[in-house]
Amino acid sequence: MQLYINDMRLSNNNKKKRLFTKNRFLLLFVFMTLVLALIRILFPSLAKKGLLSCSDDTTPVSGTNSDTCYVAPFRPLSHCFYDGNGREMKHRILSVPGFDETFPDSNAVQLESANKNGVNVVADRHDAEKRMNELVYIGSNPFYFVKKLDSSIPYLVPRAAVLLQDIGRNFFDSLQVKKIPLHKIMVNSVLRTQEDVRKLQMHNRNATTKSCHLYGTTFDISYTRFKTVSNPDSEPRRAVQNDTLKYVLSEVLRDLRLSGRCYVKYEVHQSCYHITVR
Repeated sequence: MQLYINDMRLSNNNKKKRLFTKNRFLLLFVFMTLVLALIRILFPSLAKKGLLSCSDDTTPVSGTNSDTCYVAPFRPLSHCFYDGNGREMKHRILSVPGFDETFPDSNAVQLESANKNGVNVVADRHDAEKRMNELVYIGSNPFYFVKKLDSSIPYLVPRAAVLLQDIGRNFFDSLQVKKIPLHKIMVNSVLRTQEDVRKLQMHNRNATTKSCHLYGTTFDISYTRFKTVSNPDSEPRRAVQNDTLKYVLSEVLRDLRLSGRCYVKYEVHQSCYHITVR
């Protein structure tokens, strides 16, 4: 009987200790919360600075043995899409200062790059079929449209094929951010064989035996014609003037040219951009 009473007393003491410990923890938690809230009210400037930050304008550093701790300053996730107040920014269509001045790369300039990055001159279509290990088919792509080709074939060297796709994709992105209905760029001319050049010379004075198109590095993109992207099961999209699309395309090509990706010539008579990969 005495043993039972002792067990009961011991059990009650353990319960009191656990209860006491739990109550102390809750009181301590409430106390710390009130202290932090009071500090935030009295010193609001501390809340704006990272507690682990060592300076006001630091960025994380990887691959360093320094013991200094850095926290990157806060920046909006899409600073080019939203202003400081979190409102969506409007992206204007700026075009370029002048087409001839912005895209002045002559055939001589582009020909040097074509000789450097292209394939040997292709004699005819039969010869082109033997060179498929050097060329990439570009006749079908979600980012651009290749019109029916009469004097060229839809093949480019891999570097030029990537450039063409990047132009089409960047054009899509620009239209989207400027809230313009999607259109595909239209490719007019690609790889020309020697046989194609001879036929072109009969009615096109610009066709030359020293054409950049002979090397699979060059293509023409129309600036007056575009392919509308639409869902056949939905309502027709609003019409867009070709000049609007031309201005957006010029911005895309200017950026790629300035980044060293390509040479561009503004062709007046053929109404196209003559582009060679670098």
